[in-house]
This record gives sequence, C-alpha cells and structure tokens, in this order.
Amino acid sequence: MNKVSVYIIAFNEADKIRAAINSVLWADEIIVADSNSQDDTVAIATGLGARVVQIPFKGFGDLRNQAIAACTHEWIFSLDSDERCTPEARDEILACLLTPQADAYYIPRKNFFMGRWMQYSGFYPDYRQPQLFKKGALVFKNDPVHEEFAIVSTRPVVYLHNPIWQFPFKNLEEIVHKANKYSTLGAEKLARQGRKSGSLWTALAHGLWSFFHIYLLKRGLLDGWPGFVIALGNFEGTFYKYAKLHELQANWAPPFSPPLDYRASEEAPNDPTDGTNPKSF
Repeated sequence: MNKVSVYIIAFNEADKIRAAINSVLWADEIIVADSNSQDDTVAIATGLGARVVQIPFKGFGDLRNQAIAACTHEWIFSLDSDERCTPEARDEILACLLTPQADAYYIPRKNFFMGRWMQYSGFYPDYRQPQLFKKGALVFKNDPVHEEFAIVSTRPVVYLHNPIWQFPFKNLEEIVHKANKYSTLGAEKLARQGRKSGSLWTALAHGLWSFFHIYLLKRGLLDGWPGFVIALGNFEGTFYKYAKLHELQANWAPPFSPPLDYRASEEAPNDPTDGTNPKSF
C-alpha cells in the first residue's frame, strides 16, 4: 500500500494538537508545521512522535506549500489542528490508497459548535479543499488567507463519503478573535489584488450579503443559536475586512501637533536665563 504523510498546521494550539495527532497515529509520518508557537505545542507534538518543522507565517498559502514540501511520502493527508480524523474516514482513506482512482480527494467535514453538530450554514458536508492528494498534485497560491489552490492532474477528483470532525471555535471568544484575525489577512489579500475599498455602504453591503448567504441561502437559521452566531460572525468579519482595506488605502495620519513651548508665544514670560526675568523655575 502507498505510504501517507500527514501534515498539521499549528500556532499556539497546545489545547488541540494532542487530539489531532492522536487521530492520525495510523499514518506513516506526521509533520507538524509550526509557526514559532509560544506555548507547549511543540513539546506535545514531539512527545507524540511527530516531526516538527518551523515555518515563519507569511500567509496560509505559503504555509501549506512549505508543509507539503516537508512531507517525505508520495501521498499526503492534510489536517488542521482543530480537525480530527474519524475511524471511518481513516478506513476509507486507506482503502483509496490501495488502488488510487484519483490524484486528489475531497473529504467532508462535520462541524461541532455550541454543543451541537452543524447540519446547515455551509458547515456540512463542508468540502473545503482536497485533503488527500498525491504529492505534486495540489499547489496553493501564496494567499494570506482563504488560500486558493490548483489541482495539477488530468485525473478527475473524487469526493469521499466519511467525514472528519472539526471543532472550528472552542468558544464565542474565539469566533470574535478569528473574525478579527481573518479580516486583517483578508484586507491584505484584497490590497494585493488591487481591489478598492469603496464606500461605507460597500463594506456594509458585503457584510449583509455574507450574513444573508449563510443564514438564509445556506439555511443557517435551521441550526438555531450556532447558525445565527456563525452568520453574524461572517457579517462582522466581512464588514471589517473592507473597513480595514479602507484603512490601509486611506493611510490616515493624525494632524500635525507642534510642540507647545512658552517661548514661542508672544505672551510668554522672558527667558529666565537672560537675566531679565527674576522668576525662578
């Protein structure tokens, strides 16, 4: 059977990395692509037998390309630190590798948030990008976030059936943190593409469309609390992405504030050092 490398991208994921690695101990090689974590991520990963490679963060596209390059086997399975491979997904992956019918496979993701499995909101089956592929068959663009990719193969892609699990947000604080982080990276991506921020109404319209897309078109309203929170988080992240793009392009600077010295005023007292003002300072 073909050997498989797993790569896991991580940054300060000490609370997640153990479970992620434990779910892929069946692989022939586990690579943790770390971006100089300041917590115990590296110690936990090495303790579980993973090989850690340090990759300075220059965007998720570059990070994934370098992680792929660090893998030594012909087949690669990518897993994020907030994802878990299930026994059913493992078995289907291993069966595919016996006689591969494609060079790239999409794997569904089942998301758990706010105490329930998401069924709508675009979170199931959530085919994001091929997560099982032959080395050289998948190349990412150097995008800072929401990285685009190209499949380098003449063979058609295949969609697997058994999902892996994802825990996208451990709490509501993290969804706010991610919206802030990703909106910054998204603004930088738009700036690189030469996009213009437009008016306040442009930013608001993009945000409202994002909410409408998740909550109504993707039927997030059927997911209850989680569906509304996800839709609202998408509104905020999208709105601030364009607001931050406006900030980048406006390059605001505060008005000039001259130093205020009493000697510059016509009503200022005489310089006490010239002997004409007896006042002591």
